[in-house]
Amino acid sequence: MSINQKNNEPVKRRNINSKKFDVLVVGELNVDLILNGLEKYPVAGKEIIANKMDFTLGSSSAIFASNLSTLGPKIAFFGKLGHDSFAEKIITDLRAKNVDVSMIHKTKLAFTGISVAFNYNEDRAMVTYPGAMELLSAEEVTDEVLEQAKHLHVSSVFLQPKLKKGIISLFARAKKLGLSTSLDPQWDPSEKWDLDLKKLLLHVDVFLPNIEEIKNLTHTKNKEDAINAIKGFANIVVIKNSNEGAYGWSGEKLSYQPAFINKKVVDAIGAGDSFNAGFIYKFMQDKPLNECLEFGAITGAINTTCAGGTAAFKDKDTIKKIAKQKFKYTSQ
Repeated sequence: MSINQKNNEPVKRRNINSKKFDVLVVGELNVDLILNGLEKYPVAGKEIIANKMDFTLGSSSAIFASNLSTLGPKIAFFGKLGHDSFAEKIITDLRAKNVDVSMIHKTKLAFTGISVAFNYNEDRAMVTYPGAMELLSAEEVTDEVLEQAKHLHVSSVFLQPKLKKGIISLFARAKKLGLSTSLDPQWDPSEKWDLDLKKLLLHVDVFLPNIEEIKNLTHTKNKEDAINAIKGFANIVVIKNSNEGAYGWSGEKLSYQPAFINKKVVDAIGAGDSFNAGFIYKFMQDKPLNECLEFGAITGAINTTCAGGTAAFKDKDTIKKIAKQKFKYTSQ
């Protein structure tokens, strides 16, 4: 499916079935230290207790790559790590999910990144040390690298200043080479929200922000105004809104997909990234927008049944089992 999925009809992309990988993921890599069961958020000068701790593969990009690979497509990852034990865990976990890691480079200039998540009810606060992810540049992702894949996905541009600097050029090159593309901007820790959407989104087939991100990026107060602000140059826009569901726009109207509600949420770390994986899985099959939204919603919900972003995605049979037993969802 190439740009402009107007009127909910799929548009065929250039025939590139001979490519080595279905999806090339370019982005940040870190581990997650997840503290669950908090009675309240931490307060300066005071100490509280977490009733549970998980140490797992983190980062929006890696969670997306890992879970999409579990669904079946061939995934390659392009990113940077330090020379440390965190890096070894990330490589091991990605390989276990059949993600190609041959284009992940190690640097001695920084340690591997880590995010510490404080989970309280279904909300969370995050503290991230970016480390090596800050050193990845768009220029390192050469045309020779891009030509190996059918689709390019990028996440968390605000955590990657060098990548962000060349992000428009990267997506433009990908489109010129015939790849379809997707982008999840994620949160801007500086809260400057300084992306040139008018130039960037011309080259992005699927834009995947959550509701707060798109409002901040467009300086608007609701999803309708946000869509109006970018509809002149955006293609497919998917707005995620946690357990309120998701909205998809493809040129004329907003489509709504209710969330699949998990009454026993373990945590929501990576739920948006898992939604992305489900959506792009169907998008790569040229499925209509509504079907992409529905599958994104179920994969996002499945994510919340285990701690961390990837634990629920052990294999395709496990995914189907959780979908059927917990959410009464059988369409795959």
